[in-house]
This record gives sequence, C-alpha cells and structure tokens, in this order.
Amino acid sequence: MLSNSRLVHQPHDHRRCISAALTRARDLCAEENLRLTPTRESVLRLLWQSHRPLGAYQLQDQLAKISGKPIAPPTIYRAVEFLLKTGLIHRIASLNAYIGCPFPNSDHSNLFMICTDCGSAAEVAHSSINKLLQSTCEKANFTLQDQSLEIFGLCPNCSLQQQENGGISSADKDHE
Repeated sequence: MLSNSRLVHQPHDHRRCISAALTRARDLCAEENLRLTPTRESVLRLLWQSHRPLGAYQLQDQLAKISGKPIAPPTIYRAVEFLLKTGLIHRIASLNAYIGCPFPNSDHSNLFMICTDCGSAAEVAHSSINKLLQSTCEKANFTLQDQSLEIFGLCPNCSLQQQENGGISSADKDHE
C-alpha cells in the first residue's frame, strides 16, 4: 500500500513536500520532453504548500498575490490541465479542487481521504482496491478507464481534538 497519510496528518515542513514534488515534475518533464513553465511550476508549488485541495480561483488569487499582477483564469486552467495530463496533480471532483499527486507515473487507486474538519487530503494506493475495481468492472463487462474515490471523515489529529473537546469539531468551536 502506498499512502502519504502519515505525512499529511502530521505537522511538518512543507518545503520538503514542495521540493520533492518539483524534483519529480522536473524529472518527468525532462524524460517526456515537456516544458515545465514558470506558471506551471508556481501552480504545482501552490498545490504542495499544504495538503488541502485548492480550487482554480484560489490558485488564481494566490498566484496573483505572488506575482503582484492579475492572472487570467485561462492561464490557471492551462497550467492545471498540463499538470493533470502529466499525472502530477489530481482533481477532487466533489470539491472542484486540485491536489498534488505523491505517486506520479505509478498505477494507483486515486483514493482520497478528506478531513471534513481541517480540509487536509491524503492519497492512498492499494493493490487490493485496484483489483476489486477491475474485477467488478470485468464482471459487468465495463471497461475501466479512470476512477477516483473520495472518502470523507476525520484525520487522526482532528479526531483526537474532537475526543478531547467532547465531540466538538474545530469548525464548530470557531462558530461559538
């Protein structure tokens, strides 16, 4: 099983995540003779600055703050499209948002564990899930082309905090 859940749900220095993601992206682009433009790199960097999915408009706003000039939506969408096609990021459909892929260029399940309290998202790849999906599709004579599974719940940190707070989430406490 591959997962970045231990890292995602622990306090850590995101600079290491960003550095690793950019190294993988540069290597992949060099191997495939693709161009990692400054905008594409900036979008990827933003998606790895935390383990929370970001929507296109959030990316647009953050990139505009960094660059000090307005960024047109097509610029963001072109960068996102490139990063999706190369497998460097994923789209989380229910949130209409994007997140960095910790396992580019590998077969994996696209199973996301999304915390309903803090918003962090971890990715899990498990061969038994892949086999179950493939077997189910074969039995139904259905050709599996792509899939994404989204599971919503509490990450270990938020679960512990709720237990300590008597079942009250951080979001609920903020509204008190």
